[in-house]
Amino acid sequence: TVITNLFSAIPKMGNSIVALSWGGDCVCDATLKRFFALHFLMPFILLVLLLAHLGFLHTTGSSNPLGIDISHETAPFYPYYLYKDLLGIGWYTVILFAISMFFPDLFSDPENFIRADPMKTPLHIQPEW
Repeated sequence: TVITNLFSAIPKMGNSIVALSWGGDCVCDATLKRFFALHFLMPFILLVLLLAHLGFLHTTGSSNPLGIDISHETAPFYPYYLYKDLLGIGWYTVILFAISMFFPDLFSDPENFIRADPMKTPLHIQPEW
């Protein structure tokens, strides 16, 4: 993949990073599982950043660049937006966790598990000419 090629371009330690993160240069079941695991963790990392952002927003409030006091026209952050956001985050987390844990290969392509022949181009990527 492109990411693997970028990691392998790092001098002296690129190949070690590729072997550690993806399991080598081949695309096999272990590599795909690592790839999917990293993509499973990314929403949780974004969730932590989102919660930190909401925490700072709740503590300091939203700033108004014009300096106009419009606090009487806005809905309060607490409790409406807090509970709405927590409910949405909870539902999406449960759904994502259930799909990832109970059906890990649900969205994978069956061709990913076909043994590759380095001397033959697979049919699904052969050019028309």
